[in-house]
Amino acid sequence: MAADKDNTTNISLIEDFRPRLRKLIEIEFVLDHLNFLDNDNKDLIRTKARKESNLKAVDLLIDTIIRIRPLPKGWFREFVDALSAGGCKHAATYVEDSPPCPALEAENDNCVRLIELLSPRLLGMKTTDVCWDCFSKGILTAEDREIILAECQNRGNMGGARELPRRIVRFPPGWFSTFLKALQVTEHNDLCKELTGESPGDNLIDEPGVLMAVNEAPGNVYPMVEEGPVEAAGKSFLPEQETLDSSVTNMHLDEPSEADSEIADLYSGTEEPMENGKPENSLDLSMSGCIAPAAESPPKAVIVLRDYQMDVARPALEGKNIIICLPTGSGKTRVAVYITKEHLDSRRKEGRPGKVVVLVNKVPLVEQHYSTEFWKFLKNKYKVERVSGDSQLKISFTDIVQKNDIVICTAQLLENYLERAHSGDDDGIKLSDLSLIVIDECHHTQKGGVYNHIMIRYLKQKHKNAKLKKEQKDTVAIPQILGLTASPGVGGAKKIEKAEEHILRICANLDAYKIMTGNLGENKKEPHKKIATAEERKEDPFGDVLKGVMNAIHIHAELNPTCDLGTQNYEQWVVQKEQNAAKEENQKVRVCAEHLRQYNEALYLGKTIRMWDAFSFLDKYFDEELKKKVAPGDEEAIIKTDTERFLFTLFKDSKVELQELAKLPQYENNSLAKLRTKILHEFTSREKARGIIFTKTRRSAIALAQWVQENSKFEEVGVKACHVIGGGGQSAVKPMTAAEQRDVLNKFQNAEINLLIATTVAEEGLDIAACNFVIRYELVTNEVAMIQARGRGRAEDSSYTLVAGEGSGVAERESVNEYREKMMSKAIDKVKKLDQEEYEKRIKEFQIQAIMEERVRTTKKKQKGMKKESPSKVKFSCRSCNKPVCSGEDVEIIENMHRVNVTPQFKELFIQRENTSLVKRLLDYETNGFIACKDCGQRWGSMMLYRGIECPCLHVKNFLVTYDEKRKNVNKWSELGIQLPAFDYAEHARSVAESSEDEESM
Repeated sequence: MAADKDNTTNISLIEDFRPRLRKLIEIEFVLDHLNFLDNDNKDLIRTKARKESNLKAVDLLIDTIIRIRPLPKGWFREFVDALSAGGCKHAATYVEDSPPCPALEAENDNCVRLIELLSPRLLGMKTTDVCWDCFSKGILTAEDREIILAECQNRGNMGGARELPRRIVRFPPGWFSTFLKALQVTEHNDLCKELTGESPGDNLIDEPGVLMAVNEAPGNVYPMVEEGPVEAAGKSFLPEQETLDSSVTNMHLDEPSEADSEIADLYSGTEEPMENGKPENSLDLSMSGCIAPAAESPPKAVIVLRDYQMDVARPALEGKNIIICLPTGSGKTRVAVYITKEHLDSRRKEGRPGKVVVLVNKVPLVEQHYSTEFWKFLKNKYKVERVSGDSQLKISFTDIVQKNDIVICTAQLLENYLERAHSGDDDGIKLSDLSLIVIDECHHTQKGGVYNHIMIRYLKQKHKNAKLKKEQKDTVAIPQILGLTASPGVGGAKKIEKAEEHILRICANLDAYKIMTGNLGENKKEPHKKIATAEERKEDPFGDVLKGVMNAIHIHAELNPTCDLGTQNYEQWVVQKEQNAAKEENQKVRVCAEHLRQYNEALYLGKTIRMWDAFSFLDKYFDEELKKKVAPGDEEAIIKTDTERFLFTLFKDSKVELQELAKLPQYENNSLAKLRTKILHEFTSREKARGIIFTKTRRSAIALAQWVQENSKFEEVGVKACHVIGGGGQSAVKPMTAAEQRDVLNKFQNAEINLLIATTVAEEGLDIAACNFVIRYELVTNEVAMIQARGRGRAEDSSYTLVAGEGSGVAERESVNEYREKMMSKAIDKVKKLDQEEYEKRIKEFQIQAIMEERVRTTKKKQKGMKKESPSKVKFSCRSCNKPVCSGEDVEIIENMHRVNVTPQFKELFIQRENTSLVKRLLDYETNGFIACKDCGQRWGSMMLYRGIECPCLHVKNFLVTYDEKRKNVNKWSELGIQLPAFDYAEHARSVAESSEDEESM
């Protein structure tokens, strides 16, 4: 009876405070800690929050608690604890203790209202500084802090400034005084005055135990008794009106290329505030374009697989290694999530530790798999984390793996830490630390790729285990392997036998028990395919002028091309000529070959995009070349050779004619006309068209997007276009940052953009919204890329079109890919039908072969390392003018990556220019300029600021390397067999300090 009376009292208390609790409870995080509610009720409440509002979800929670009979013993204590643990401590004080006195409550409301009214003024604060101070003072939780810092990083200072007030106002009374102190400490005296009507220091918040409360009208300030110390207890949200609530629950957080290279030493411990033995700010975990945990739709309690998905998952559920081969958009990742859950569940039941690592080959996929799949479905039960080389803070990756059940990361990152462990580093990771590895896009597990490096380690240990077992010794645990792919391809095979061998090699590399394919049946979505062939141009006066210029250069340099101009074969021919001329110090041919490459590129552009784009490309190239010939602060041009004068005059003489021809629409290429027709057809024949155009180069993607945006016909039918290109820095075209990529993809997802023009960066892996048409424009690669691109057409009644110029060979190569796709399907079927004993025998042979090949490579590498010569035997000269620059002994290496020359002699040889196209900021160094030869303007590398020291960073491809009297063209430093000394920061810092003192004394 006493228990019933207590329950009645407690329920009445909750009901009485319902209006206040509706504003103070954040439903998602409280539900995580309410175990007396069953999953069905939790799902209903979460759905209410997602579809309607947080306030209505709180109403439903209270109604559900009131309705439950009988209530389990201890439910009220659990409810209070859930409020505190879920970041709603102010709400907990209402139901557990008693509400603040009416005056204090009213003044707290006034403070909240004041923050709302003056929020536009707070946008200018130094959010990062204020955030850290608020955290140290206890009015922000660790989770609040991470989200605010992520907002600052990805949406800018103002984004974080909008987020911070929303979080502090959910703390119990006293937060306002603390916030004012934080503003004072971070030198925001103007904001203090705005919020209080007083100048800082005028008896404001200085008296212990007293804080200042503010009426609705700024300026009315008077003392108010402080409730006590504020404790950080989870996440806080702004108690705002119901009309504003949806804006809180739908807030997004931005974070992080095509580039897969990782920084080996990116993750190392730093001395930061610690919590649970881990750096508090160890990882910037919010990644761009994705809904953060606080704002994402609540995770589903049950993962439901379709029949074909369950069929392919079964062997993995039994603990076997498999490859799942399902088409793009058929739910491979969802299957992987299910297998991961079952794997961890079973190990937990058996009392064994479980650790899952999900590997991806592109940085954006880390966040995609985290936010849309693994975290979404598993975060209620397991600790899920993600980390990649795009993370800005230094952390211990090993620590992340140890403290979480599931980690999504780039493959190179794991390989780096596996190598550390192999080298004896304590901060490394062993395969035995993991129980399951999921490998996304596993068809890349071949040809020495990073997936292959990881799996070679696995295969070596597996075969060592077999030997240990025979010797009746303890074996070393190795993880289960799960590979995911839409298409393993045929590896360039022309016959079914070779295709079958290719599939078996991938199975061997992944140690797969089977390759699993599913019968999608009615779930299969196959887009309608069409090839649109454009007639060849009858007249091309723009191209004729370009060819005339190129032939004049041929005569001047005495070159005789063996292939048609404007083709890839010509590109290869002229590159070879340039390399040979550089080695032979034939400046005439070298410079001419470089200009011929640019004209050849313009010819290609003229065939695929607008003539005006081709002309603009050439004009920009020559403009930049001229700038190279002018010294900074000097109008005088650097001395040019007769050949350079000839080449610049040649372009100048033809520039006006090219410019006029580029404006004549009657001479535009017919492929562009076909593309125009196709786009207009899609947007006029469909109610809601959404599509992707794949093109070959970054330059053509950007130009096509501009073409669409500038054409009024497209605007009339509702086309909203934008380009998305890769993030690697190897191209002459400025790359797209990860944030820019995500911003475009988010807009495409939300239909703010309905036409993407993309390079192959968007073909594989990235989760792009369902499209109802896909166009490959003058682009064909291999059968894997074709299948990936076609798979982007996921909507009902989607179409896949190849637009190709007549005689370009594109349509013919597409037919070859179609043949290879059929051959791949047959090869997979043949592999699946193999007797299991025969299958295992064949993959074992391939595995032993792979291990032996790896040993040979390792031995050769060691031998090469032992033969490394003294750096002094290597000489570097300018690739353009052949001026001697330095020897290898002048070059040092920073962080095993950057080769720098900080000698005073070298400083006299180059000029420094600003690089306006790209600014990098990575860890302890930044680059925002480049260095060039003082005599000829040839770029040599970049100027890097490393921990306060300017370091000229050399790019070896810009030099001619002489070794043993032989001249070489070297594209990568790794190709040089010399051991460079590590950069001695302390010594150079001392030298810089001494020289500064000398200058001051003068």
